[in-house]
Amino acid sequence: MSAAAVLPADQALYTLLSGPEPSTIADVIAQLQAIDALLPVTDGLKWFNQVYLSVTQRVDLNPPGGAWRNPVWLDRLDVVFAGFYFTALRDFLGGAAVPSSWTALFQARYEPNIDRIQFALAGFNAHINHDLALALIATDAALNLMPASGGPEHTDYLSVNALLSALTPPTLTLLATDTLGVLAQDTGKVGRLLSFWDIVKARNLAWDFSNHLRGLGGLSRTAALGAQDGLTGALGRAILTMV
Repeated sequence: MSAAAVLPADQALYTLLSGPEPSTIADVIAQLQAIDALLPVTDGLKWFNQVYLSVTQRVDLNPPGGAWRNPVWLDRLDVVFAGFYFTALRDFLGGAAVPSSWTALFQARYEPNIDRIQFALAGFNAHINHDLALALIATDAALNLMPASGGPEHTDYLSVNALLSALTPPTLTLLATDTLGVLAQDTGKVGRLLSFWDIVKARNLAWDFSNHLRGLGGLSRTAALGAQDGLTGALGRAILTMV
C-alpha cells in the first residue's frame, strides 16, 4: 500500500482514513460524516456511507427497552465492525489488495446507470456478509467472552436486527429522491433488492458463520473465508447490475 498510488481525487479521503482509528461510536459517526463530506454525489460509495451513517446514528439512540443488555460488547462490536469498512476503503485507494466483496462496490463507484439504492445495498452486502463474522470474533477475543445463543450479547444482536429491519427500507427509499424531495430514481428497487438480499437473514448467517470459523484453523479457515468472499463478491456484482 502506497500513498503514491492514490488518485488525486481520492487523496483527501485517503489521508482521512490514514489517521487514528476510531475507538468509540462517536468516533465512528464522526468518521462517516467526514467521509460523506468528501464524497461527491457522482460517487456511488457516498450512498452506502450515507445509509451506514444514518442507521448507526438511529440504532445508537434506540436501545430496546431503554437499555442494551451488554452495551460494552455492542459498542465494541460496532467500532470494530466499522473499522473493516474504513480499512478496506483505505487499502483500495492505496492500491493494496482488498476482499472481492468490497472490490465489487469500489470498482463501480463512478459507473453510470446504477441507482443509489444499489450502491447502498452492495455496500451492506460486503460489510455484513464478509466483515461481520470477523468483527464478532475480534470483539469476543478482545473482551475475552464467548456469546451464547439467548445470552445478553445475542439478545442485543437480535434487537439490532429488529431495528435494522424497520429502518433499512425507508432509509433506502430516501435515496431515490433528490435534494428537493422529488422522486429521481426507482423506489421499486428497494422491494426487489430486499427480496433478493435480506439484511436480517445476512446478519443471522454472519453470527452462525462466526461460530463456524471458531472451529477452523489453517487451510480450512482460509478456504472457508475465501469461499465466503467469492460468493459475497458475486452477490455484490449481481446487486449492482440488477434492473
